[in-house]
Amino acid sequence: MKIYLASDHAGYELKEALTPFLRERGFEVEDVGPTVFDPEDDYPDYILPMAAKVAEDKGSFGIGIGASGQGEAMVANRIKGVRAAVYYGSQDNILTLSREHNDANILCLGARFMSIEEAKGAVLLWLQTPFSGEERHARRIKKIDG
Repeated sequence: MKIYLASDHAGYELKEALTPFLRERGFEVEDVGPTVFDPEDDYPDYILPMAAKVAEDKGSFGIGIGASGQGEAMVANRIKGVRAAVYYGSQDNILTLSREHNDANILCLGARFMSIEEAKGAVLLWLQTPFSGEERHARRIKKIDG
């Protein structure tokens, strides 16, 4: 399974922790950036290319990381074929429902609201949760993706 990761300065440390964590578990990971910490960078510069890669590479997933994850999801969801969900801790049902009902292909994390260990658990749960494939959910996604 291919996973694209991107962040801004607020999510840089978490991205750097998740990259080897996911590789050690057998995931193919591509770091879309940034490659160095820059406190002045802008999340659209990294999230847009990551989201475009996910949309183009069917069956892949993306993880976008920022302070809250909100801006990252807003940017990612502008790309046709992307369904980005936001998670900033404590409610695992948000993770599973975003996959089961919405077939989310990008998870945006709020780095300022969770520990690295919590983020690792959340990412694994999200990646391991399949889309239900139920007709009502597939119908709704088809309306989104056109």
